[in-house]
Amino acid sequence: MNTFKVSVQETSNTAIVKFEVNQFITKHQSFEFNNIDEAKTSPLAQQLFYLPFVKKVYVSGNFIAVERYNIVEWNDVQDEVAQQIEAYLNDGGIVVEETDNTPKKVPVTVYAESTPNPSVMKFVANKKIVTSLFEFTSIDEAKLSPLATELFHFPFVQRVFIEENYVSVTKYDMAEWENITLELREFIKNFIEAGKTVVLPEAEETLQKSTNQLDAQFEALDDTSKEIVNILEEYVKPAVASDGGNIQFISYDGERKSVSVLLQGACSGCPSSTFTLKNGIENMLKQMLPGKVEMVDAING
Repeated sequence: MNTFKVSVQETSNTAIVKFEVNQFITKHQSFEFNNIDEAKTSPLAQQLFYLPFVKKVYVSGNFIAVERYNIVEWNDVQDEVAQQIEAYLNDGGIVVEETDNTPKKVPVTVYAESTPNPSVMKFVANKKIVTSLFEFTSIDEAKLSPLATELFHFPFVQRVFIEENYVSVTKYDMAEWENITLELREFIKNFIEAGKTVVLPEAEETLQKSTNQLDAQFEALDDTSKEIVNILEEYVKPAVASDGGNIQFISYDGERKSVSVLLQGACSGCPSSTFTLKNGIENMLKQMLPGKVEMVDAING
């Protein structure tokens, strides 16, 4: 049985804290409860309302958000609430009961979108399919992802990159997109629609991608590395994500004043995008961190 793990995430509203779960707890549905009576269909929400400081409970996808009354501060109680939710889930507690009034499943739509890398096509779903990002370059690497494993059974699939609501597929030159796009799009759509597991719940922790692990990795960095990561997160990642790729910080060498980054998804393996991204990131870091960065090494994932 897969173990549920819950981590605490602050939000922009100091009265609300998100309790993020390492796997999905609803079938791509969201529920909001303002009091214990409204929460009749959610035994988990009802249990939370027994806590005197709980004002509102919101359940969605892979998290529970709780709004508090001002009688307590979240810092004093959030860890205890996280432990309570984790224990409830691991004891097999029901999150939301299926009833006639439960919203029907939203039909899955998947559309294909070209990327700057001619070898990569992005398949975008109308719902969240994973809670982190994953890249698999072979069927052996893909053991933690049933979807990636099945995609590698197509002879023309070279690598698979999975983000929050899309899958980027890199093909071998043996096939042309015009001949395989429809087949891949239908396959991915049917896989998600059938409710199959895209990535195993333990994948985040195994691959060092859980929220707590990523936070610990960030805190272990030196100050300049933290500045670099924050710049990449704010200015670079959103742009490359829209193109079906990702940039991951690897290391910073203070003596050489060099930064190493990993290119993933559509960013990887395309000579023109590698050159463009490397130069773009290099110029940005030089300007924003003068005297600290002189060059960027971009490594294809």
